[in-house]
Amino acid sequence: MLEKITPLILAYNEAPNIYRALQHLTWAKTIIVIDSYSTDETVKILHSYPQIKVFERKFDTHTTQWNYGLEQVKSQWVLSLDADYIVTDELITEIAALPPDGQIDGYFARFKYCVFGKPLRGTILPPRQILFRKDKAIYIDDGHTQLLQLKGNSATLSAYIHHDDRKPLSRWLWAQDRYMVIESKKLLETPDSELSLGDHIRRKKILAPFIILFYCLIIKGGILDGWHGWYYAFQRVLAEILLAIHLIEAEKFKP
Repeated sequence: MLEKITPLILAYNEAPNIYRALQHLTWAKTIIVIDSYSTDETVKILHSYPQIKVFERKFDTHTTQWNYGLEQVKSQWVLSLDADYIVTDELITEIAALPPDGQIDGYFARFKYCVFGKPLRGTILPPRQILFRKDKAIYIDDGHTQLLQLKGNSATLSAYIHHDDRKPLSRWLWAQDRYMVIESKKLLETPDSELSLGDHIRRKKILAPFIILFYCLIIKGGILDGWHGWYYAFQRVLAEILLAIHLIEAEKFKP
């Protein structure tokens, strides 16, 4: 199975992360990276791996960037990854044992969120379809991010991916601010009947930060992870506060 898979990665100034991600992909014959003209050491690191093909494209949306990446893949299967994803040894072993010509066309993986390398007990990240047949998949817009639309059958892998982002806080804030502009637009323009319970709560603005703090620390057990758990909870609270501010601006300060 591994011989039929090409890892596909999006990157922009991922020098703090990309090396660790690539160390777990040495089994791949070819790795495709779509770089959005990084200005740090990302491209230099990528060029140190002979099996990596780097394509530079100016970023517009996650969806178009991913679909451009799919066009560069020549293999039957795609392993879709962010530059801060760590494919664990357990997950690699599980993928290697999958039947490449079976009845399943795509596989979801669950996450363990890491804070400075420590996996937490829980995360708010939903499972993501990371492994799929190229000829049956396309990405579509979903708020600030993207959603894989797959024609066929799906299953969920038992092993985890580690999400281990070690970029500085300033970069995280920059990214979250951009994401929440798009997310607020989605929440305000989507009919009520099509919103999830979580989206309805987020549209209330005041409730979401408090609920997410309780959810991360108590429901997901983050309080048992020590300061790592508090760090993650504060990150998510701050993201919800940014979203609330953008929702207020969009509603009260319309041009």
